[in-house]
Amino acid sequence: MAAENGFSVPPLGHTGVLAFPPVALSAEATPFTPMGAHAWELDSPSDAEKLFSCCAAKLRALRTDSVQLREELNLLLDQLLSENYNKTFAPNINIRPEDVCTVLKHASCLVPLSQEHLVIKLCQLIHHLLNQLKVIMDEQTLDVLMDYVASALKVCSTWTHSDVLLALSTIVYGNGHQCQQHLSDLLGEDGVLLLYSSPSQPNIELCRVALTCMANICLRLPGQPPLDDQYRSVCFKVFLKTLQSPRPPNTDELFYCMVIQAALKGLQCCLSGGKWKFGGGEELGSVLAALKRLMFQGSPGVCVQWPAVLYPAPLPQYEGPSAAKPADFFLPSKDAAVPDKTSGNKKRKSRGKGKKTGTDESRGDDGEEDDRKMGLALQKGGRGEGDSLSKSSALSLYPSWKRNCSDSEFSDPEGSAQSKLRLYHGRVRQGALHCLLAVMKGVEKRTLYGYWSSFIPDSPTAGPPPLTLLTIILKDSSPKVRACALQVLSAMLDGSRHFLAVAEDTASPRTSYTPFSFCLATAVRELHRALSLALLAETSPQTLTQVIKCLAYLVANAPYHRLRPGLLSPLWKQMCPYVRHRDVNVRVSVLTLYGALVTTQAPLPEVQLLLQQPEGSSSSTSSVTPQDSTVSWRNRDRISSPSRTPVISSLHSSHTHTPHIPRTPGEEETVRPWLLQLCVSLVTQPREDQSDSEGIGTGGSSALEPSPVRLEALQVLSHLVRGYFSLTQTCLCEIGQVSARCLGEMDSSIQLHGAKLLEELGTGIIQQYRAENNVPESSRVPMSQVVQFWSEVFSGPLNGALQNEQHPTLQTSACDTLSSILPQAFAQLPNKTQLMCITVLLGLTYSENYLVKTAAVRALGVYILFPCLREDVMFVADTANTILAALEDRSPNVRAKAAWSLGNLTDTLIINMETVGVNFQEELSDMLLLKMLQAATRASADKDRVKCNAVRALGNLLHFLRQTQLTRSVFQRPLEDAVRALVKTVQSEATMKVRWNACYAMGNAFRNPALPLDTAPWACDAFSALCHVVTSCKNFKVRIKSAAALAVPTHRGCYGDTKQFSCVWHSLATALENSEDTNDFLEFRYSASLRHTLSQALLHLLSISQSQDMPALGESLAGEEGGVIREHLIKYLRVEEGGEGAEGEKDAGGSSFLPQQRIVGLQQTLIRLKAEGEETGEKKRGKEVVVCFIEDLLKTCEEL
Repeated sequence: MAAENGFSVPPLGHTGVLAFPPVALSAEATPFTPMGAHAWELDSPSDAEKLFSCCAAKLRALRTDSVQLREELNLLLDQLLSENYNKTFAPNINIRPEDVCTVLKHASCLVPLSQEHLVIKLCQLIHHLLNQLKVIMDEQTLDVLMDYVASALKVCSTWTHSDVLLALSTIVYGNGHQCQQHLSDLLGEDGVLLLYSSPSQPNIELCRVALTCMANICLRLPGQPPLDDQYRSVCFKVFLKTLQSPRPPNTDELFYCMVIQAALKGLQCCLSGGKWKFGGGEELGSVLAALKRLMFQGSPGVCVQWPAVLYPAPLPQYEGPSAAKPADFFLPSKDAAVPDKTSGNKKRKSRGKGKKTGTDESRGDDGEEDDRKMGLALQKGGRGEGDSLSKSSALSLYPSWKRNCSDSEFSDPEGSAQSKLRLYHGRVRQGALHCLLAVMKGVEKRTLYGYWSSFIPDSPTAGPPPLTLLTIILKDSSPKVRACALQVLSAMLDGSRHFLAVAEDTASPRTSYTPFSFCLATAVRELHRALSLALLAETSPQTLTQVIKCLAYLVANAPYHRLRPGLLSPLWKQMCPYVRHRDVNVRVSVLTLYGALVTTQAPLPEVQLLLQQPEGSSSSTSSVTPQDSTVSWRNRDRISSPSRTPVISSLHSSHTHTPHIPRTPGEEETVRPWLLQLCVSLVTQPREDQSDSEGIGTGGSSALEPSPVRLEALQVLSHLVRGYFSLTQTCLCEIGQVSARCLGEMDSSIQLHGAKLLEELGTGIIQQYRAENNVPESSRVPMSQVVQFWSEVFSGPLNGALQNEQHPTLQTSACDTLSSILPQAFAQLPNKTQLMCITVLLGLTYSENYLVKTAAVRALGVYILFPCLREDVMFVADTANTILAALEDRSPNVRAKAAWSLGNLTDTLIINMETVGVNFQEELSDMLLLKMLQAATRASADKDRVKCNAVRALGNLLHFLRQTQLTRSVFQRPLEDAVRALVKTVQSEATMKVRWNACYAMGNAFRNPALPLDTAPWACDAFSALCHVVTSCKNFKVRIKSAAALAVPTHRGCYGDTKQFSCVWHSLATALENSEDTNDFLEFRYSASLRHTLSQALLHLLSISQSQDMPALGESLAGEEGGVIREHLIKYLRVEEGGEGAEGEKDAGGSSFLPQQRIVGLQQTLIRLKAEGEETGEKKRGKEVVVCFIEDLLKTCEEL
């Protein structure tokens, strides 16, 4: 019997006690170590291994011509099948996979297909060995076994096919991509799997195994190619048809649940293979309808008429009540119904070990609560056939699995069957939710938004509440099912920010109709309500973690600035007790939620008020949750202690604090955000207690929080500093000390988050000092404090992080921290500190790790803009050489940041040229400028993310070069290559950002008066490229920048001959006429700016035009083109400062002129044209037309 079960026992003594070898008692004896039940077998092969080896040797010795082959095969197969190879029971089993493959291959050659009983045993052995030993077969074994089972399906009788298919499902598991040659026989037309998996198949077990085979064929492990779309579509249709078909009559519901589970598993494998490829909306609606029905499989009291297809609609679809149909499989069966034989008031005795409260109810291994009768509780609440889901709101909203109910009212055998049926129903619901999760991940978000109302209630209802995901989350009996529903809801909410951005309920309600924005706002509020109830009721730590994570997704995507305040405050207070929950994952998820709260639309007024509240007001000690007996394991005896010190009063305190501790009157005057204090305490202060799951710490009472909690707390601190810096700046030094402490620890993850926190602090200070943010000086961090802060940072462990070559990610983050120094504070640091920063960064650009090199090059690109460094020619030269070397790096990330830094460096050159003057230009090496020009030209042919900044640098360099440099022969060819690179980029099909930068660079180059636009051969190409873009580019911002570039040259000679000048004029006029022609609605917001810039450019051309241009200008202004130009120029001349299109002048890079200044400029043009000498012929007639056109413009403007 022991052999049959796979167990072996050691010899017994005369008393029946296990006989171990005697060991003498002595000081030298080996200490006793408790071991498992099979400890004596560790040094010797197990019985299963010995049996397998013996049977394998006998099997290999058999030959097909043996007289007693059948008897010997039968005996060997029985012996092999009798042993248990599961490593759970015998962990020391060490049977080699190649030995298993050899045995199975040889056995398949020995067992003829005519001996069907032996075929069945061989198929059982294939399943037995491969499944229990987790054998990965080689390709030859796979081919041999696949051929054998395929032949068995063709030759053997139907009664054997169940075992044959079981073996087939085991063989193809994880090997579906290697079975292509057999798919036509299995899944082709009239294929055996299609025949047996049909819903009309009378043999329910055969149907289940066939569906399992198809599911395993569809299954793909990571890295494996997907199943061909042809067969994948066939399997999808079979699975969906099975799910849509009702339970056949006279079929046991337990077996039917197994069939549904197999179909759900197969459908999940189909859907997990990538994006949705199974048809349009009808197929998707059918899948969603089937899954929604199965989400409630076996749920007591659910009696509705389910739709066959769900259609996308802005309004919810309500399931209407249906008459009772015992034949419908989605209704509770007679076996599953709760009998009414006993009175509801009769007390029932517990069959368990002891009575437990509703809060501490135990649940089965699969998450089921066998002691709960959900259906009875709901029926007592008034739900019956055709009745609503609940009679009272309290009963409806409070989960039934949280209420006490008596034990089962049926006998033990009947109860066992009911428990098993509930278990299988729960697995069906869980499988349906797993499939739904695969749909949410595989279908485009935009498509799924139309189905939200089928799974999330989006409007208040007077009747019974709709059946949605929230129903499962609040009422399902299995915590695993509830967790799956929460995962689906989280997947729906993830990335839904743009969809939910429409939600709004701040306006007064309309009575005539319900706007879509109000429906979405209602959905958000309903999600808040339901998840808050789930938070109060949930006791399973794993499911509780999912509830909090789902809330974090909701908070991160909902537009609270468009909703009535009051949603976040209850949630904020409700989460406070959970920061002390015994389970680490719960504590981490709570911090994740707090991180989402301080990140969403920051700074949000409601959150700002919550952060400013004192500790005690954020969560009253009288407000407790049902889990307080569980979550208050930390310091629950010290909550009311009046002598507690503040949380952040000392970073070296040995106490763990709670958010309920009151402050002293003196501390109330400078209230620091409670969340900040909590996070600091979690990161720095030791805990006195620990949960059972965390084990015994080596440091006793000095043990810190687990690493995940500390990391999440540091994340929340970073979010808090980024979104609410004005509230955290009073704790600048304390937070800096926290960061320094983290940088000094051994855990690289803690060090990394400490560096990130420093970077956020530096960025927050920089934001305060930026002029465009208009932060009053009194509200800023004082400069002296900023300098002190960075002095302490540099005297701490940051230097060690910068030089820690074992952790390049930490070096990268430390470089980012260096780049977040306020420029004004950097100038006040000691010279040796400044020199240290520069030296370290220059050295790290030669790191072998591309991440470190990228961060160092970027930091140099920031430093080159510092006023105290940009006039230092030596620093500029060193930085330039470093950047030029990085531009040749093989990593595209390094080259992209190097190009960005080169763009910043050339911006510095332009600033110095305008502020310092010629002295700086003369001090900078000509050869260095030449290298920069050539490097930027090469980089302009790189990837788009490199190219966009390379062309920016080219424009600056062409603007910076002096006359003496441009006339040198060594600059001639690089100059032409640089301009032609810009021309090529302007005309290319690159991203719009690249083309925008190229047009900007072209205009920047045109500002250099030394550039030979009148004589250079490349000038014509430059103007032609800009003219082409201004009339044909789809992106209006690129058109604006090209029009601005065409208006840059200040002299008529720069525009070349009359033909080229006329081309520029007609291009601008055509662009003005077509300034509203676009198929992209988003471009219309830039049409006013485009017209503004084009009008400015046309007036500029008029102001510099000469006599030879008059014929072309007169012809243009006298025709239809002139009428369009006149209309737009009148609007331009009269537009007020800051009015429509005023930003066009800013986009053009020029000054913003008042209407009066524009009119004065036009009057000066008129005076100049009249003052010029008399012309003859066409020039005279053209001049007259131009003069009359200008006079008409001025007269019209005066009349307006």
